[in-house]
Amino acid sequence: MKTIVICSGGLDSVSLAHMVAEEHQLTRLVSFDYGQRHKKELDYAAAAARRLGVPHDIIDMRGIGAALSGSALTDDIDVPDGHYEEETMKVTVVPNRNAIMLTIAYGIAAANGDEAVATAVHGGDHFIYPDCRPAFTEAFDTMQRAALDGYADVRLYTPFVHGSKGDIVTAGAAHNTPFAETWSCYKGGDKHCGRCGTCVERREAFHLAGVEDPTEYADPDFWQQAIAGKDGA
Repeated sequence: MKTIVICSGGLDSVSLAHMVAEEHQLTRLVSFDYGQRHKKELDYAAAAARRLGVPHDIIDMRGIGAALSGSALTDDIDVPDGHYEEETMKVTVVPNRNAIMLTIAYGIAAANGDEAVATAVHGGDHFIYPDCRPAFTEAFDTMQRAALDGYADVRLYTPFVHGSKGDIVTAGAAHNTPFAETWSCYKGGDKHCGRCGTCVERREAFHLAGVEDPTEYADPDFWQQAIAGKDGA
């Protein structure tokens, strides 16, 4: 299956890229610059493309991202600390981000004769990101099949949509993903902060998967406090 992977440079999408490269035919990685404060993640996506020997497209969405205001990922709003499954994390939503990215990726796939667009959405995203949920991915795939009817046959590949981030770490390890060469932190500092929702979820995922976490965190122990707070909420 000739497959494009939407790759942010994060743990999830880089693991997916390595998995697709071994199990299918990886044709290219597609990344998006939407003005995110953690733009350094794109360097990790570029490194993954070089490592896997495929082209890497970076789509400039900064103009669109500027119009999707109100998110801590794009505006001058502090990224909150804590677990993803807290109401405060909803400030990290960029409205319709995945729908926009997927639409562009489908067009690229159709133009290049690819058969699938792969994205690493997973169960941990469902609480705050509506365009990561199964209802969305299924409806989106149906919509895109109608949009390309008679021109191209492209499907949406979401192998982790019903799984956890721990499942992604397990799959990534099985496909020799170099986890240290991925970037998750939403704060975009010199090292992973260890406190934002995506850092906490990353650290927890390695713990649940029983895989050593090679990531250097500014606060490597905060995740346990965040998990305890979530469970006690």
